[in-house]
Amino acid sequence: MIQCKRVYEEASAADGYRVLVDKLWPRGVKKADLAYDEWCKTLTPSTELRKAFHGETIDFAHFSKAYREELAQHKEDGMRLAEIAKKQTVTLLYGAKDTQQNHALVLADWLRQL
Repeated sequence: MIQCKRVYEEASAADGYRVLVDKLWPRGVKKADLAYDEWCKTLTPSTELRKAFHGETIDFAHFSKAYREELAQHKEDGMRLAEIAKKQTVTLLYGAKDTQQNHALVLADWLRQL
């Protein structure tokens, strides 16, 4: 199982393997205070794509398509996380305020399809 959770939400045992999937460390969170197993920067959107989406230069549909194209270049890292998800829950941690349209949701969907 793969799920998404804001990095600011409290960790729980049900989270399983917790992976930070933001390129930048989340604001206001001390590294020592965050419960996470891995910080996977290779599966985050490129800086250019992230800035275009947050700057509203592109909409979520275009962002999702472009991000999936970027993810295809890192399939090996994706397969590794997908394998972990077969054995235990994987929780993708993200800092975005929008819980309906963010890169972690696109990543989770992509991982489920691997």
